[in-house]
Amino acid sequence: MKKNIILDKLPQFTPTGLKIRTNFRESIKFELLMQNNNIKILDKLSIAINLFYYKIPNNIDNAINDILWFYKGGNELTTSQEYEKKEYKQVYSYEFDAEYIYSAFIQEYKIDLNNIKYLHWWKFKSLMDNLSDNTQFVKIMGYRTINLNNIKDKEEKARYKKLKKLYALPDMRTKEQKEADFGRAFW
Repeated sequence: MKKNIILDKLPQFTPTGLKIRTNFRESIKFELLMQNNNIKILDKLSIAINLFYYKIPNNIDNAINDILWFYKGGNELTTSQEYEKKEYKQVYSYEFDAEYIYSAFIQEYKIDLNNIKYLHWWKFKSLMDNLSDNTQFVKIMGYRTINLNNIKDKEEKARYKKLKKLYALPDMRTKEQKEADFGRAFW
């Protein structure tokens, strides 16, 4: 059962009872690690375990599942088949949007993410997911996701097209991933 961020004490342990690091910085590093196409998957798993656990667990499969459970805020895990059926488009990056995220937290919550010693990942994610449209960061995510086909006015469409291009995230896919995506377009 998912923890209630208002009523329940947020976890410091995995469902299997192992103590983990819960500060938001570890989960940001984990996300960046998983997005890095230059690191082999087995190396990623080893780094992730060392990132979250104080003591290396005996059961690596459970350890990975517990990391994913924690990272997803205690939500049920998505199976790989469910994940493959959905199209996920990255709309932000902790690497490329760091300044925008930092500024948004200062503006919205008066939280200096650089100086704060500890903020539980689940609290951080709740705050991040609920930043207002008044922040530049949320506006930029809007530019990245806007469907230009829905804009009828030519000048407005041109303006949004320019903003979409200006704030686009770099394509970090490998050559193989790009080829696979190209091939899937025909199925």
